[in-house]
Amino acid sequence: MGRILGIDYGKKRVGLAVTDPLHIFASPLETVNPEDFDIFLDDYSRSEQIDAFVVGYPVQMNNRPSESVKYIDPFIRKLKKRFPEKPVHLIDERFTSRMAFRTMIDGGVKKKNRQDKSLVDKISASIILQSFLDKISNEKNSNLK
Repeated sequence: MGRILGIDYGKKRVGLAVTDPLHIFASPLETVNPEDFDIFLDDYSRSEQIDAFVVGYPVQMNNRPSESVKYIDPFIRKLKKRFPEKPVHLIDERFTSRMAFRTMIDGGVKKKNRQDKSLVDKISASIILQSFLDKISNEKNSNLK
């Protein structure tokens, strides 16, 4: 069984997270520049099997896509074209940056290190991915009842 790759796509940075092979929990992986994403993905997929992708999708409070989709939609199309056999799941990414920052505070990360945007991005990717895993787990548990 391979891993699921979580992606918090941004114009300046792409936060990445990954599951364990059993798809139970998500962990921050890396932050890369958008122009380096393809190279990173090539290298990563040579060493690890990827089963699926989970991409944070920007949604407004009224549940409509935000302005940022004009950057993310082309990225998603490219990802689907490049890996047509791998599912690409979209997860609402509202508040993930705020949650990542709160996680760093609760985890005792020093103020100077909390200013590192790349750290926030990969933690955000981890939150996005864990949200997906929790959703799948809840759906499985509902079907067992």
